[in-house]
Amino acid sequence: MSSFVSQSVRAIRAAFLDFVDDPFYVPESNSVRYIPDGLLVIENGAIADFGSYDDLQKKYSTVPVTAYPDKLIMPGFIDTHVHYSQYEMIAAYGEQLLEWLNKYAFPTEEKFRDKTYAQKIAALFFDELVKQGTTTALVFATVHPESVDAFFEEASRRNMRMISGKVLMDRNAPDYLRDTPETAYADSKQLIQKWHKQGRLLYAVTPRFAPTCSDAQLQVAGKLLQEFPDVYLHTHISENVKEVAWVAELFPESKGYLDVYDRAGLVGQRSVFAHGIHLTDAEFQRLSETKSTIAFCPTSNLFLGSGLFKIAQAKSIDYPVKVGLGTDVGGGTTFSMLHTANEAYKVAQLQGESLSCFKILFLATLGGAKALLLDDKIGNFEVGKEADFIVLDPKATPLMANRTQGFSARTLENLAQKLFGVMMLGDDRAIYAVYIAGELAHCLAP
Repeated sequence: MSSFVSQSVRAIRAAFLDFVDDPFYVPESNSVRYIPDGLLVIENGAIADFGSYDDLQKKYSTVPVTAYPDKLIMPGFIDTHVHYSQYEMIAAYGEQLLEWLNKYAFPTEEKFRDKTYAQKIAALFFDELVKQGTTTALVFATVHPESVDAFFEEASRRNMRMISGKVLMDRNAPDYLRDTPETAYADSKQLIQKWHKQGRLLYAVTPRFAPTCSDAQLQVAGKLLQEFPDVYLHTHISENVKEVAWVAELFPESKGYLDVYDRAGLVGQRSVFAHGIHLTDAEFQRLSETKSTIAFCPTSNLFLGSGLFKIAQAKSIDYPVKVGLGTDVGGGTTFSMLHTANEAYKVAQLQGESLSCFKILFLATLGGAKALLLDDKIGNFEVGKEADFIVLDPKATPLMANRTQGFSARTLENLAQKLFGVMMLGDDRAIYAVYIAGELAHCLAP
């Protein structure tokens, strides 16, 4: 680097943790990158250099450095399934999926026909995401185009990498939330052309789930994917036993729930299916073949009594499926990816599996990026990627401080013990600071 340094170049010094491979398949010693004293160099919102402080300090001696002693910096969390439109009715009591939709979710979503209301909730939603360390999310809006505009306008204002889209829903829902195949196509096409790849924004064609979509509606979704092959497909699958049975009744010609989507051309490498709790072996195999993604949403699955996601089967060697973590608010009970991670650990424990903190936090960072085909842009600290990252405080509460004794770990094993404590005990208080595209977006410092 020349002696002249652009004023836009800055550096962060701290301990760093990210992933360079998948610890479900590669030994943690080869997939986890831990630098006890590192330097992250940022220029124009991207990572310009990264390595140990000792190796880089002379090269960047004139660059301003922000230090976070006794903190740990990780890539920003990636939420692969959440409903911004359900912000208001998080933690709604007493129902399972289908009853919960009719009693709580659908009436709340009606309000999003009013763009002013949608803008208000979008601002609250993004405030909560950032506070919790989530820097990228795949997000359900509602059937109303106004809800998509409000969401993307707020995401654009904050310069966040976000994915969303208008919900498609033309049957088995209240009249006030239904569209038609014709309006679904026209509205979605207009929104794609308006928002997809504008800045850091991306679009997802979003049929709510098979029971609320006619064959014609699903065909429209497939047509949009053909016309715009670099957008996403985002929907739900096999979340609830009654739901799976209902799909079999509504689509008697199909070979199963996934086949309903497959017949419409909706199953592919840019397809993200939330939940997948009751998938068959053949469906897991098909998702693997098509390089599709499952969003694992443990707090929602437990809260709504839906069941336990078979994480070991999804991450099998024979038929691996891409998996990301999702909060699924408002079925999910928290925006915190740390809470979501600790519930994922418990879901695995209930099935006789012990997931290391590295495996779970991989799903929340580089694993989520891979699931969304964004690992060329986000997910770790490789040079050239967008500088979205979080600063974790292991002493955020007295209990955590006693449990972790800071992040002065010199081995992966020792780090794993401390990081597991943060994952199980941490919440938004452990998210000391958040950077989006290299800019400080949130900090707990007075």
